Amino acid sequence: MAETRELKVKDKEAVTSPAEQTKPGLVFTPAVDIFESNRDITLLADMPGVAPEDVAIDLNEDVLTITGDVKPWEAADETDVRVEFEVGKYFRKFTLSEVIDQGKIEANLSDGTLRLVMPKAEKAIPRKIAVNAG
Repeated sequence: MAETRELKVKDKEAVTSPAEQTKPGLVFTPAVDIFESNRDITLLADMPGVAPEDVAIDLNEDVLTITGDVKPWEAADETDVRVEFEVGKYFRKFTLSEVIDQGKIEANLSDGTLRLVMPKAEKAIPRKIAVNAG
């Protein structure tokens, strides 16, 4: 898949430094799909087990950071018999270019998939110029 100039994916980084994480636990890198139209760029991030209120999307100095917490499924009065669902945090960063209209980014979380729609700035949208006779 060719990477667009508007959105640069940073390499996956293992989060092991205590300065990056304030509490112990697993950190997952969500798988993403990115696709583009003439008007916007859409990013899909796979974040199963994350509720909308547990997602944080921060934009600072052209760096978009996505985090999401996966909380334990069992209730306080339940005892684990077998646990295969892992609890932890999703973490991923992207660098945006000036082509993205950062003030109009929209986010939606549905069925474990985060969808970010990032409209392109008007100056970056391709257009046809009419040619007049005479």
